[in-house]
Amino acid sequence: MEQSGTSPLLQGAVRDLATAVASALRGGGHGTVAGEAVAAGAGDGLVVAAARVLGADLMLPHVLFRTPPAPEELAVFRQAVEAHPPRADAAPTVRWSHWAMRRTLGRLASPLGEPRAGGVDPADAEPDAGWLDDAPWQTLAHQLSVLAALAVPGEDCAVARAARRRPVDVARGFVRAVRRRDWAQAAGAGRWLTLLDGVPATLGLEAGLDFVDLMGGSDPRVALQVRAARLLATEALVGRP
Repeated sequence: MEQSGTSPLLQGAVRDLATAVASALRGGGHGTVAGEAVAAGAGDGLVVAAARVLGADLMLPHVLFRTPPAPEELAVFRQAVEAHPPRADAAPTVRWSHWAMRRTLGRLASPLGEPRAGGVDPADAEPDAGWLDDAPWQTLAHQLSVLAALAVPGEDCAVARAARRRPVDVARGFVRAVRRRDWAQAAGAGRWLTLLDGVPATLGLEAGLDFVDLMGGSDPRVALQVRAARLLATEALVGRP
C-alpha cells in the first residue's frame, strides 16, 4: 500500500502499473503489464519500487487467465521481490504482501504454473495471522482490503481462512467503507466477498461494486480491484483448480 510519504513520482508509477493491470484484466490477460515501462527505459528502481507497492496484483492477469508473463515482466516482478524484503519490524500486512509475491513468483516461474515440487521452501512459510482472529470487524475489513492480492481462486492461506470464517463481518466492512466513501477499502473488501460463502443476500454486492466503480473508478487501483472482483464472481473463473 502507498504510504503518506510516498513521492509523487512513485505514486504516478504505481498508478501507471495499476492502469496496465486493469487493462490486462479487461483484455483477458493478453499483452504485457510491466513490459512497456521497461521497454520505454523506465525499468529502473522506480518501476521496481512501484511493482513492490502494487504487490502480487502486478501479475494478477497471468494468475487468473493462466497466461505466461513476458520475460521482462517476470524480471521486474522478481526484482521487486528480491530487492524489497520486509524488515524485521515490518507490519503483518507487509510480511503477508511479500509472502504473496514470493508465492506468485514461484508459480509463474514454473512451466506448469504450479507450486514448486518438493514442498514449501522454508523462506515461503506463512507469516503469523493470529492478529486477525479476534480483530474487530472494522479492523478485519481494513486489513483484508490491504491484502486483497491474496483474494484469488483456490488460495488457502491463514488470511483467506480468516476471511472465510467471518463473511458477515467482511460484508459489514464493505458497507462501512462505501458509507465513508473509502473506495479503495470498499473495492478490496468487495473482492474478498466474491470468494466467500455466507455473504448476506441483502448486501447487493454486484450493485455495490457497480457503485464503487462509478464513484472511485477513476483511481486505477480501485478499478483494478473492482475488475478483479467481477472476474472472480464468474463461475468459470472461480471453478478453476
